[in-house]
Formats: sequence, C-alpha cells, structure tokens
Amino acid sequence: MLLETPFAHGEIEAQPQFSTVNLKESDHWAERSDFWIEDAAARIKSRRKRERNPNPLILCGHGVSLRVENGALVIRDGFTHYPQEQARFRFFPSDLDLPTRILLLDGSGTLSFDVLSWLAEQGVALARVSWTGEVATVASGTGYAADRDKLRWQQETRADDGKRISFAAELIGKKLAASIKTLERHVPESDGRAIALAKAQLGIERLRRERFSDMSAIFAVEGECAAAYFAAWRGLPISWKALGRRPVPSDWHRYGARSSTATGVRAKNRNASHPLNAMLNYAYAVKLAAMKIETIAQGYDPTFGIMHNGYRDNPAFVLDLIEPERPRVDAAILAFVETRTFAAADFIILPNGSCRLTPQLARAVATAVMAG
Repeated sequence: MLLETPFAHGEIEAQPQFSTVNLKESDHWAERSDFWIEDAAARIKSRRKRERNPNPLILCGHGVSLRVENGALVIRDGFTHYPQEQARFRFFPSDLDLPTRILLLDGSGTLSFDVLSWLAEQGVALARVSWTGEVATVASGTGYAADRDKLRWQQETRADDGKRISFAAELIGKKLAASIKTLERHVPESDGRAIALAKAQLGIERLRRERFSDMSAIFAVEGECAAAYFAAWRGLPISWKALGRRPVPSDWHRYGARSSTATGVRAKNRNASHPLNAMLNYAYAVKLAAMKIETIAQGYDPTFGIMHNGYRDNPAFVLDLIEPERPRVDAAILAFVETRTFAAADFIILPNGSCRLTPQLARAVATAVMAG
C-alpha cells in the first residue's frame, strides 16, 4: 500500500522492500500498520489554497533519510512493516506544502548539516521523540532568539516567592478545571469519578482562596487531585481483536493504574507496562516537543522553570506550561481508545515488562494529539 499524504507533490516513490523470515507474523503487522496509516491520514487537517501547511510531517521506522538535493529538501520515510512501499517527499523553498514541524518518532536514519541549515532558513522545526516517550532533541525552526523582557519576567517571577506561588496556583487551577472536563466527557459515572470531580472542584477553590506559604502545599493539592483523577479511570475497557491467534496480558483489557509495574518497587510513570499508559507517555512527549518549539519561538528560555526546577538542561519552563494541557492530551487519547479495536501486533512487550508502541501506532497517536 502507498502512504497517501498531503505533504508530497504526487511524488511517492516505490523503494526496494526489505525481507523477513516470519512471513505470517509480518503479514499481521503489515495489516495493522496499514490500518493506522489510513487512520492517521483521515485526521490530517485540510487547509486553504494559499495557506501554509498546518500539519506536522510525522516520520517513523528504519531508514529515514533527510537530505538537500539541488536546493530542495528530499525526505524518505522509514520502513515500519513488510511488505511496504517507502514514501518520498520533495519540498522546495517557500513551498506552501512544506510543514512547519517535522516529528521523528523513534526509528533510525540519517540527516546532514545542510538539512539543519535548510530547515532553519525555512522556519521548519525538527523534533525527535524516543519510543520511551521522552523528547530526545528539538531544533527550533526560528533559532533561539531570546526576548530580554520575557527572560527578565521569568527570572523575576522565579526569584519572588509570592509571584512564583501565584503563578503555580493559577497553572494548577487551570489543570484541575481541564481535568473536570475530561472526566465528564470520557469517564463513565462511578463513585470514583464522583470523588475525583469533588476533589478537583475543592482543589480549585482552595487554590483561589487560600494563601500558600510554599510550593510544596500546591504540589500536595495537585497530587491528591491527580491520584483521584487516575483512580477514576480504573476499569476503563480497551477493545481487542484476534486474541485467539495472539493473546495479550489479562490486565490489558482494562485500565489499572498510572504507574508502571516495570519500574521495580518504586512507582513511576516511565517505562509503561500498560498500553494506555504507553500511549499517554508518547502523547505527552509529542505535546511537550510541540510546546518547546513554540516556547523557543516566542523568545522564552525553555530551561528556566518557574514551578519546576531545571536540571541537566531539561525544559523546565515547558514542563510548567504543559500542566494545563495534560488533561486535554488525556481527553484526546481516551477518545482515541474509545473508538478503536486494538490487536496484539500494535504493541511490543520488552524483556523488562515495559510496553512499546509499534511505529505506525505511534504515528497515529501523534497525529491524534496534534489534531486535538
């Protein structure tokens, strides 16, 4: 099957197919990959005739290639399954079909310094997300041209305890308000949902009326509400098919908890062991990459957090700003899960028990989040 996308000029070229030993297994994987390709293509936003392409170009698989040929950017998408035709895209400078963002989802491949220069000249941002749901790297299409006034505001707000607490309280209040909408729209009525809604409403009221002396008190409010929020998800069903041929772990049929069982004694959200958590981690990473690009473009320092502490150059300020967006990402993933029937071939279980999305499912998840 050929990958249909609005980014190319009718220039999708067939490349040699790679071989595999287990043909029955690869046939099932190819079937699922084709399903997710079609699903992602259906979610691409249309645009006006003279409008710059608003859709990100999402690349995944092995053998991804970006290079400059005769002044044009030539991209080859990666192989994700067998059999498959490799998609090729060619973009010229100032091309209206040229996306403003390119997302590389795991996989492998090559690009040159000429490509980075070309992307910078055309204002195209490049972000790479690893399979674990972490942002590996982001290159802003506009470069990092810091705005002195915005940097001064970040520094002054961080240095003033009162302003910092006020900033955090407002941010978490917006997050709790968004979580209420997600619960009401995507979680069936239950005692758990009622408790989560009540705690979120109480948390909003506390953040509005109380005077907090330190950040830990605000984090305590957020933590209590978050625990009730994800507890309300417990039991949400996930639809599967072809389980007679390829079964899945029993706990994959319903949602259990946000933390992973693959992280040892200490509960953590990383290295998800449940499909829904794996999709959430990937969706958060895609959203974080997009927001980091926007933050840099607006002239802020993405590493200078106000609510979060910066370490090892992590995007602390972006981690601040993403908090109110997390429930909206949750809503997009819950809606995604509600309308689909999954197969075992959509996920890979690693030796440590963590769960990995196959490349085409990762592409579909990224498309759903960016379209939301």
